[in-house]
Amino acid sequence: MDILLLVLSFLVILVGSELFTNGIEWFGHKLELGEGAIGSVLAAVGTALPETMVPLIAIVFGGSVAASEIGVGAILGAPFMLATLAMFVTGAAVWLMRGRRSTGTTLAIDTGVISHDMAYFAVAYSIAIGAAFLPVEFEWPRRCVAIVLIAIYARHVWVHFQSDAAAHEGLEPLRFHRLDRGAPQHPSPPRLFIVTVQVIVALACIIGGAWAFVDAIKDLASATTVNGTLLALLVAPIATELPETLNSVLWVRRGKDTLAMGNITGAMVFQSAIPTSIGLVLAPALWTVVGGGVAFGSAAITLAATAAILVPIALRGRLGAKPLLVGGVFYVAYVVVVAVALVRPGG
Repeated sequence: MDILLLVLSFLVILVGSELFTNGIEWFGHKLELGEGAIGSVLAAVGTALPETMVPLIAIVFGGSVAASEIGVGAILGAPFMLATLAMFVTGAAVWLMRGRRSTGTTLAIDTGVISHDMAYFAVAYSIAIGAAFLPVEFEWPRRCVAIVLIAIYARHVWVHFQSDAAAHEGLEPLRFHRLDRGAPQHPSPPRLFIVTVQVIVALACIIGGAWAFVDAIKDLASATTVNGTLLALLVAPIATELPETLNSVLWVRRGKDTLAMGNITGAMVFQSAIPTSIGLVLAPALWTVVGGGVAFGSAAITLAATAAILVPIALRGRLGAKPLLVGGVFYVAYVVVVAVALVRPGG
């Protein structure tokens, strides 16, 4: 039964991702937004909702230190998964589709947009992790850091909305266009109302599917006695990062690489600022490297994976599939580190 729920929830997420990528492009087109604002802000925030709800509910409604620890693990696991596994899957998609891509294994991205995201992520995430090195009793400074992180994210969004020029080529017909009986059919543009309805339905599918996927994984973990720390750091985030990953693969297939990468990098900026602020404000005593070395160790790998992507862009002004595939190496390395820590006496 758990396997069936796992498959069905994955299919729901897949349908939601297809509707979302199509709908959010039209939504941005209607608002005359550029690809950076669409991919790095609208799509990123929308698909980041599932993994943001996990730590919020765990910390606020969990009612125990163990639940809060799971919440903190989920906060750290999300950017780690995006920087490693999601990047790897995107790079693999580019590599596998290289024969039918005009740019081959090189991503046709707006390097300014992606560099902007990665730089903001590196700064915000470094500040957030830096707060974990403060003495445990310093709770108010941690809360002040949360304010700084929110300000950084607000600046990130503002810059995207100010600097991006609207350019939307190759828009596919809106999937819900035929349901809007009050508007002319394709190729006439759909109304904003039906575009919004499609985006809302897509988000409902993504969030609902992700929650069902996480529940199925938890049940399987219980049945196979998977360690709770491993579940929080590695297993559950795989499910909640599925929307970003699937969206990026769909956009790569359509040759919209800036949207594909922006969906991930924008979500990384969001995860480095908003969920971390939740942890800093609501669970400041747990946001510490003391006793959480394995969990916070993921941050070092996350920043290293970020550098593997940002450096080629800075040096060559372009990005290929190979630096993205490196994310898979970082992911496997951390799985080994976590596994060793869990089986070690006292780990």
